[in-house]
Amino acid sequence: MSAHAWQRSSYCAQGEACVNVAEARTGAIALTESSDPTGAILRTTPAAWAALVRTLKENRLDD
Repeated sequence: MSAHAWQRSSYCAQGEACVNVAEARTGAIALTESSDPTGAILRTTPAAWAALVRTLKENRLDD
């Protein structure tokens, strides 16, 4: 897969312990860690990504 337009998580603290997200040309969602954005890349569907984000937001409100 060629270069992605990575977007760093808005919840990222200082340093390299962050999640980067990008949309692939295929429409898939690509995720990687900021310390090595060309290393392991996890790919998922937009629907699965949306469900994960929604679940995380809902559970954050329970804390």
